[in-house]
Amino acid sequence: MRARVVGSTVASHCAQVDPLRERILELFADVVPVRGRVPFYSTVTGAVQDTTGLTAEYWFANARRPVDFEGAVRALLEDGYRFFVESSAHPVLVMGIDATSDDAGTDAVALGTLRRDDGGTARFLTSLAEGHVRGLPGVDWRGVFAGTGAARVDLPTYPFQRERYWLDDLAVTAAEDDGGAADPVEAEFWEAVERGDLEGVAAELEVGTDPLGAVLPALSTWRRRRRERSLVDRWRYRTVWRPVEAQGATRPDGGTPAATSVLTGRWLLLVPAHLAADPWADAAEQALTGHGAQAVRVTLDAADTADGTGTGLDRVADLLRDDTAGVLSLLALDDAPHPDHPAVPAGLAATLALARAMAGAGTTARLWAATRGGVLTGRDDPRTSPAQAQTWGLGRVVALEEPALWGGLVDLPDTADDTAVARLAAVLGGLPAPDGYGEEDQLAIRPDGVHAARLVRAPLGDEPARRAWKPDGTVLITGGTGGIGSGVARWFARNGARHLLLTGRRGPAAPGAEELRSELEELGARVTITACDMADREAVAALVADVPREHPLTAVVHAAGVPQGYTPFTDTTAGDLSDVTAGKVAGAAHLDDVLADTPLDAFVLFSSNAAVWGSGGQAAYAAGNAYLDALAARRRALGRTATSLAWGAWGGGGMMAAEGAADYMGRRGVLEMAPEPATAAMVQAVEHDETTVAVADVEWERFVLGFTARRPSPLLAEIPEVRAALREDAAEQDTGQGAARAALTGRLAAMTEHERLRSLVELVREEAAVVLRHDGTDGIQGARAFKELGFDSLTAVELRNRLQAATGLRLPAAVVFDHPTPAALATHLRGLLVPDDAQDGTGAVLDGLKALEESAAALAGGGDGTARIVERLEALVWKLRDNGAQAEPAPGDDADPAGATDDLASATAEDMFDLLDRELGNA
Repeated sequence: MRARVVGSTVASHCAQVDPLRERILELFADVVPVRGRVPFYSTVTGAVQDTTGLTAEYWFANARRPVDFEGAVRALLEDGYRFFVESSAHPVLVMGIDATSDDAGTDAVALGTLRRDDGGTARFLTSLAEGHVRGLPGVDWRGVFAGTGAARVDLPTYPFQRERYWLDDLAVTAAEDDGGAADPVEAEFWEAVERGDLEGVAAELEVGTDPLGAVLPALSTWRRRRRERSLVDRWRYRTVWRPVEAQGATRPDGGTPAATSVLTGRWLLLVPAHLAADPWADAAEQALTGHGAQAVRVTLDAADTADGTGTGLDRVADLLRDDTAGVLSLLALDDAPHPDHPAVPAGLAATLALARAMAGAGTTARLWAATRGGVLTGRDDPRTSPAQAQTWGLGRVVALEEPALWGGLVDLPDTADDTAVARLAAVLGGLPAPDGYGEEDQLAIRPDGVHAARLVRAPLGDEPARRAWKPDGTVLITGGTGGIGSGVARWFARNGARHLLLTGRRGPAAPGAEELRSELEELGARVTITACDMADREAVAALVADVPREHPLTAVVHAAGVPQGYTPFTDTTAGDLSDVTAGKVAGAAHLDDVLADTPLDAFVLFSSNAAVWGSGGQAAYAAGNAYLDALAARRRALGRTATSLAWGAWGGGGMMAAEGAADYMGRRGVLEMAPEPATAAMVQAVEHDETTVAVADVEWERFVLGFTARRPSPLLAEIPEVRAALREDAAEQDTGQGAARAALTGRLAAMTEHERLRSLVELVREEAAVVLRHDGTDGIQGARAFKELGFDSLTAVELRNRLQAATGLRLPAAVVFDHPTPAALATHLRGLLVPDDAQDGTGAVLDGLKALEESAAALAGGGDGTARIVERLEALVWKLRDNGAQAEPAPGDDADPAGATDDLASATAEDMFDLLDRELGNA
């Protein structure tokens, strides 16, 4: 039951009206009703009313008696009326009419006219159009278009847009992609076709070889192309932007929100010094203070945040008090070059330094980073800032590494009006994502509302290409001697490129360069291999100027890049940003600048999925690749060709050639892509004139559990396999666990308290050792943090799964991060398995041994001695617990049997070393 109290200044339709009867009769005494030409249905009688009876007595009854609106509607329906138009400032009767017609089993149409905060001509005409398309008679559109010069046109018979829908719960199998060849006999037949086995195919079809000989080569080629296209379709993704309907954020009609978002607590607002007068500086403060928060505005100069050591960040750290609810940073709006690293935007370096400072301060405040033009949500976006796009790449990594710290990313519109301010407040207050995906954390505010980022599949299917790409002239490939660049070069050589200009840091001196040259020349291309520093604009300009006139430059593939070894963002500096991104970012910028409006068949940028959904330990790499995607969008806006491909794991060379890289990525669900179909994906994207597309072979069922172990990801909410994997994971936790739990609980019941905890600590250590591929548990110390032991999101989920199987408990994917040491996790498990046990504090003591371990390492000089000392200390903990639990207090002695543990928990490191000396006989 839903009810709403409607405010009113009078009491109507009840006995409170009776004292007014004589007054009403007197006021209406002069009214002389006449017979109307239009039937009048009364809400007093619930039936047709003769209008000559609308006397003063009638109008008193209208005010005194209940409103019989339902009766009047039923009477209209019975008399054949099927269209109802409510003429009002906002529809309030339409729902009642719909409910009444549904109950009467009558197909009726009820329409409003205007709406609250939407009372213009457009809304009125929209309401008429809603009636018109549902059969409302009498709508004369000639009056609307009179004098405008509008004329009727025939609509095309084909759909305006083509959109491919993937089934949510049915994964496309390899057999289906192979043309339905799930049957072994069919699979064998198509294999014979691909091999060009004329006799085998002829025998299978029971025809002669002569007529088949002319067809088989074409059929074989068709089959291979179909398989390749189907394979590539499974690899293709793109980011789209979905409207978010939320309190204070947006409405489907795009109007100003009627409700107001509520913020609480104290917020820091960080503003770049030279943008202090920017309209969004004041507007952001208004979004906070105008919606319930206390705002502390801090202005920072780029020099204050250089490499995270400036005095400005010290001020921010001092302001991060316990009551600080959040930090809204506008630092990324600063596009100016970093004073010490010109290839790095000052705003990007400042945002990185801020995130590092907050992580070091251990604050519970959440960081929101704002950009303007950092993402492109559609063709109507006014501009794109590749420099600010890098903050989006950075932010996606911070969200993975420090999920409790990160609030999200929000891209602001150019105009800071009241509606945009209200929407920003709603974003900061938290907008719920679909069930199971937490809160939205990648958002863009636009004039038509708030939009959230979603990764979706982007298969091309049978969509025809917009143009055929036939390479000609000179093709420039940066990073051309590397594993990926050389694979691309082979495709160009095979497909008609006359001159290949390959660059790399070492040029002809690169390993395998001469062998590559010979191979490409045998394929018919002229080849030039040269060294070029892509971060040097003059060198890039000279490179382009030296392109031979007889073979003008027709295409560019920018595949150069420097891989980033695993580096947490807390250890990443502005210098690291420069080192990792200089060739990739500055090189792309220089190529764009030098070539400008030069006509090209293709301008291809090789980006990475680290920029699309984030990759732990790859903050600098993700930032640099996000620049490439935005640069492609900016070139398109200027009318220039550009295609940016965000690659997954490209096999056959490059970073995946490093020892263990393929295994590492494969265990996380990111599989190697063979160079040939990967190159075909590049060609398809160019021929279909695409701006950005992600290409990756991902086993989402394996990938998503590790990726979302510590933080849900609304970005992935529309990937069908992701939804299925999360549902299956939740279902598995609910079933099949009873027997394991009962057996373990039974064993624990027979133990003393300290034996239970010791047993569970050993269980956690054993399972952790299996996950980390250790031969034993010697390296898995109870007080050592899982992160220090080498656990990441994927191995944390593996440990969770093993502990679920061993204990029968339902454990969240983030349990390893919520309880960060084996001792803490064991204590948590004990509380779930034996909830009536008193907490004896041993787990806390083991956690405290971590600090002691560091001191012991200094004394022992590291090495095996450290582990032996810590193991001995752990043994002392169990011994003290044994003594404390079994000791009987003397009569009249109020000592707590657990006193030994209490003393131990409060002991200093020096006390523990004294105890260790006594136990070892060294006092």
